[in-house]
Amino acid sequence: MRKQKGFSLIELLIVVAIILIIAAIAIPSLLRSRMLANQSAAASSVRTINTAQATFQSTYPGVGYADSMVSLGPGAGNTSCTAGPTATHACLVDGILGAANPSTKQQYHYEIASNGGTGVATDPWVDYVVSATPVSATTSGSVSYCATSDLVIRADGPPPTTAFITAAVCPTHTALQN
Repeated sequence: MRKQKGFSLIELLIVVAIILIIAAIAIPSLLRSRMLANQSAAASSVRTINTAQATFQSTYPGVGYADSMVSLGPGAGNTSCTAGPTATHACLVDGILGAANPSTKQQYHYEIASNGGTGVATDPWVDYVVSATPVSATTSGSVSYCATSDLVIRADGPPPTTAFITAAVCPTHTALQN
């Protein structure tokens, strides 16, 4: 009788089937973890933007609050603040958040809108709303975030709003607990 070397086809198929079953169980958990990480990063970024807005408003009282993400960041197309901060690019947020309005970071869109003024010394911006909405409601995150000059971060979802949250709508959302 000849001695068998290696594995039979059935043994290999059983191993492949076990690996596929484990992957089918693990992949949804991995995707859910990624969504939760995106949501946590979005809430943290809104908190960073709130802090940047408070700093901007106290540094440039003649302007009031920043009217866009670009004003808080290094400026459109820049990733560093080698020229130094100004009222048009204050270098208070990173080059990803502050590159455009809206900007996209970690599967969320961030946008700022100012209201209650014109942004000049005689009529500074007195309020703003920052909105963080998921790129996709099914794969990016299940919660949208917003905040106004009261510095309270509010959440909406699930299902999340994927459109910009206005200053009139933001106060109706649920405030996050610290």
